[in-house]
Amino acid sequence: MIFITLEHILAHISFSLILVVTLIYWGTLVYPIEALSSSGGKGMIVTFLCTTGLLITRWLYSGHLPLSNLYESFMFLSWSSSVLHIVLEVRSQDDRWLGAITAPSAMLTHGFATLGLPEEMQRSGMLVPALQSHWSMMHVSMILFSYATLLCGSLASIALLVIMSGVNRQVLLGAIDNLFSRSILPNENFYSHEKQKSDLQYTFYFSSTNYRKCKLIKQLDHWSYRAIGLGFSLSTIGTLSGAIWANEAWGSYWSWDPKETWALITWTIFAIYLHTRMNKGWQGEEPAIVASLGFSIVWIRYLGVDLLGIGLHSYGWLI
Repeated sequence: MIFITLEHILAHISFSLILVVTLIYWGTLVYPIEALSSSGGKGMIVTFLCTTGLLITRWLYSGHLPLSNLYESFMFLSWSSSVLHIVLEVRSQDDRWLGAITAPSAMLTHGFATLGLPEEMQRSGMLVPALQSHWSMMHVSMILFSYATLLCGSLASIALLVIMSGVNRQVLLGAIDNLFSRSILPNENFYSHEKQKSDLQYTFYFSSTNYRKCKLIKQLDHWSYRAIGLGFSLSTIGTLSGAIWANEAWGSYWSWDPKETWALITWTIFAIYLHTRMNKGWQGEEPAIVASLGFSIVWIRYLGVDLLGIGLHSYGWLI
């Protein structure tokens, strides 16, 4: 009873903290204050410690790793996002704005587990014999780590596309403005002088206002590639360990269960992304579109199949 009470306390504290941290990081996008960003990083560390305490507490009173149901997997996913956030903060002090991507990921998954799932789904139960395997724990932990990194990389690509659309819109508006000026100025010499003046003013304005955006696009592209590369490797390890576990539990390495089918689709999408980056040399918008598609595929694989109650991997509660 004490462990359950402690778990509930840690769950509410960690959720409150991650909510505040998310608001802080969103605030730094508007007001890039170093002290504000630093407080967000410290808040995330405290959140990580609270979530770690929650998972350890649940492990102690349940007698097994907290990876056996949808609630525990969402809490582990939130914990994984906070780990990724801390690693990124340590690796790149200049890119702390990445917390505006990782912090909401941790907050939303934590909030869904704590507030969105029914109470009966949050209770810990005994493991069925098929889940009492070291391969099972390795498979689930690797897959959840891969979800966290793939989702983070895909969100970075989505942010890249949003920013690029804004920059392209400004370029288009500038070109239209120049064309319109040319059409209404009949004097060619006057127009030539005014055009040069206008072009200089526009070039200066564009370079000064979009330098930060262009730098941000480059950083997003860089971190998206690195996160997806790591997530793809973890997903591959998780899928292979899952196949070994499936053979141990059910006598077959692959049975085309819906979860397995979507795992193959997910792997293929991100393999295409990495192929375009490594072999085709694509950067920026084209691979970001593929990664954005992968964001939806990951959620279908993880949540869609589970909640619809389909297949051996289901945690269904909607039907």
